[in-house]
Amino acid sequence: MWRIALMVFRLFFKAVYYFIRIWWCGIREDIGFEEGFRWAKAATIAANRAGRVTIEAHGLENIPREDGFIMFPNHQGLFDGLVFLESCPRPFTFVMKKEAADIILLKQVRKALGALVIDREDLRQSMKVIQTMTREVLEGRNFLIFPEGTRSRMGNHTLEFKGGTFKSAVKAKCPILPCALIDSYLPFDGKGIAPVTVKIFYLKPLMYEEYKDKKTNQIAEEVKKRIDEVIAANTSHE
Repeated sequence: MWRIALMVFRLFFKAVYYFIRIWWCGIREDIGFEEGFRWAKAATIAANRAGRVTIEAHGLENIPREDGFIMFPNHQGLFDGLVFLESCPRPFTFVMKKEAADIILLKQVRKALGALVIDREDLRQSMKVIQTMTREVLEGRNFLIFPEGTRSRMGNHTLEFKGGTFKSAVKAKCPILPCALIDSYLPFDGKGIAPVTVKIFYLKPLMYEEYKDKKTNQIAEEVKKRIDEVIAANTSHE
């Protein structure tokens, strides 16, 4: 985690300032979600610059113009969320696994953005999260969820996409936005602090009319296929 240490060292006082701002947004009910997102985004941009990480975003024109969509990216590492916080111009929240919910800073960002926590071992709790997510998407909130369920730990290779993660999209009849991450494992999982570039591709969304007759596992396979094709076209063979 040398790069995290570099981020903290180069920012230091600013890091404390951003932390307090994000924490404040998380504990005040009178502060809107958009304000929390604004501070999380500002902190992310500053941290990425301090950590010598460049985010190269492609396909921003594919992001739906109307709120109420869900982003489904491949999951490469701990840095993935920072890629979206810097590059996505639209406020969003996310679904995170219970094991990461109380990690310092992640906890404060979670509360500031009103993120949902899912316990993959508790089917009843998972169903409640899906219902809550569906309701909030219908109310116009945007979400980020990783359909692999866990990071692949295989660089630019993806794991199986789980059909259950698409249930909220089907119930809300919302746009599904596939997103392809490339080299997002390098900043935190790689060694050293040399400058790195992470690529994010926002692909053409799947609209409800396109997937309404498909089962969730079929939707998962289609989204994975599109993401894999983009990764293959933009990386050398590994």
